[in-house]
Amino acid sequence: MCLQCGTRAEDWDQGGDDDTEDAYVAVTHRCIGCQVIADKQDSVREGTSGHGVKVLLIPAAVHAATQALKQLEKHRYDD
Repeated sequence: MCLQCGTRAEDWDQGGDDDTEDAYVAVTHRCIGCQVIADKQDSVREGTSGHGVKVLLIPAAVHAATQALKQLEKHRYDD
């Protein structure tokens, strides 16, 4: 089995004289999540300041809750 595409050579050999009938067809698909990650990754600084920086997706509600918690903690320490 090919480690990259996951097919086997026998998947492609349909046993006929004509090689035009393949078991798979290559199609394109855009994953919006992957697109958003790639766009954000482009904004990560190059060089050593960007080393180790990972971009990941988290649910918007989790992000909002995290930001609210940070604000509460900031006000607590400011007092």
